[in-house]
Amino acid sequence: MKDSPGLQVKTYVLIFFIVLFAPLGNVLLSKGMKGVGSAKNWVPGDIFHILASIIASGYIWLGIVCLLTFFVAYMLVLTWADYSYVQPASSFSYAVVAMLGYFLLGETVPTLRWMGIFVICVGVFIVGHTHPRTTEKA
Repeated sequence: MKDSPGLQVKTYVLIFFIVLFAPLGNVLLSKGMKGVGSAKNWVPGDIFHILASIIASGYIWLGIVCLLTFFVAYMLVLTWADYSYVQPASSFSYAVVAMLGYFLLGETVPTLRWMGIFVICVGVFIVGHTHPRTTEKA
């Protein structure tokens, strides 16, 4: 693969979208579903009420939009970059998940978990300094 600065910029932008929108979509879905409540009884009336609440939830719709954005970015970047590059590089999302969980969901993130996330991010930094594509186009 020829070393194209434009292609590298596009790769980094799409990986940024992947890292941001996948965890954001999941956090929004979590927040929306916590607002809907749990399906304790599998009575048809309760199920229809839960489905109606899901359809009416703005958080769930925003989560779906974020996850669709993630999915499109993921598919696009895989058309020109190696999976062995994209998947580890997208692991920065672990840090985003912890921050969103802490700030948006009010979760406690223990120090040991932050240390594990730091180790993952160091690995991502190492992977990020390799070329995104090592195989020839088929």
